[in-house]
Amino acid sequence: MRGHITPRGKNTWRLQIYTGTAPDGKPSRHTETVHGGKKAAQQRMNELLVSLEKGVYTPPGRLTVAEHLKNWLEGYVKTNCTDRTFDGYQSIIDRHLIPALGHLQLKQLLPQAIQSYYGQAVSDLSPRTVHHQHRVLSQSLKYAVRQGYLGRNPAELVDPPTPRKKPMRTLTPGEVGVLLEAAADNYYYPAIYTAVSTGLRQAELLGLRWRDCDLDMLSLSVSRTLYKRRGVCRFKEPKTGHSGRCVAMTPKLALFLREYRRESEAIYSQLGKQLGLDDLVFTSVEFKPVDPGVLSHAFSRIARRAGLEEVHFHTLRHTFASLMLLRGAKPKVISEALGHSSVAFTMDVYSHIIEGMQSDAMALLDQVLPPGISAKHNTKITPTVDITSAAE
Repeated sequence: MRGHITPRGKNTWRLQIYTGTAPDGKPSRHTETVHGGKKAAQQRMNELLVSLEKGVYTPPGRLTVAEHLKNWLEGYVKTNCTDRTFDGYQSIIDRHLIPALGHLQLKQLLPQAIQSYYGQAVSDLSPRTVHHQHRVLSQSLKYAVRQGYLGRNPAELVDPPTPRKKPMRTLTPGEVGVLLEAAADNYYYPAIYTAVSTGLRQAELLGLRWRDCDLDMLSLSVSRTLYKRRGVCRFKEPKTGHSGRCVAMTPKLALFLREYRRESEAIYSQLGKQLGLDDLVFTSVEFKPVDPGVLSHAFSRIARRAGLEEVHFHTLRHTFASLMLLRGAKPKVISEALGHSSVAFTMDVYSHIIEGMQSDAMALLDQVLPPGISAKHNTKITPTVDITSAAE
């Protein structure tokens, strides 16, 4: 057996693994203490054994930042995060963090070194990009603290650059009309019209099957998503419970999708096929899943042709939310439709739109409240002073 777990007290475990043979010929072992439930101890044991099998295990005392980041990616991120998150973290680590900080020993990584790197990085990268690097580095060092490699997370003592909040681009009702008119003869018009009518993310939209569309009850069920990873399109379950949801649709969208389905059935019939409930709503011309990149590029070309600047496919989601807010929909309803984790998050994302609605809200309030009464017509609001008592 290459490793074993021994209880050392309440929610405390001692892990020991056999790491090979020392120069003197004796067995070499690694021992560490894990705090938490037995499940956490077993997970850490599995990570250690995997690092041994892959030949990337390094004794904690000589562990470099680069080695720790790679171990964290393979041992923790790969087993606890989505493939998309893993790819994003790996890109940041390989392109930025390891070249800048990877040569340092983990225990010698000081806040000053991290702060110095951020100061250099912002000369070439945006504050938002460097701030995201800080989040990845801090998470990995927090993990190192939990594993006993560090006594404290040095990234917590660093001030990362503050990202500038970019103004959100949304389309006005008039611009939506211009966009849809420009897209009318495009193959991807159905997907574009559905996106602006529901606020679905692109990955959710491209994962829709006909069984997810209840055109009688005017609802769509988000039960899976389509992502492209390393050139291959894959279907996955929604990332969170909030993402998997039922979204209401407008009667206009239901009528449109009903007609679109009839047209699709006719095309399938001409090819000797039958459109089934498990078939995708939106497909490529070869009836395969739509490549997200192809749809994004096609949409950008349509937007430019319509004379709309800085408009991307995700703009349709923001437009849906802004139009709903401007028409008086409750934030909770919009939050549920968008699949946000909380109403507070929705309010924060679209705070600039809500601020612009204050004048409209005051106009509504003005219609409800009665006019005020002038002081000269209301003696009750005029204070009475007893001069005699005041003199005494």
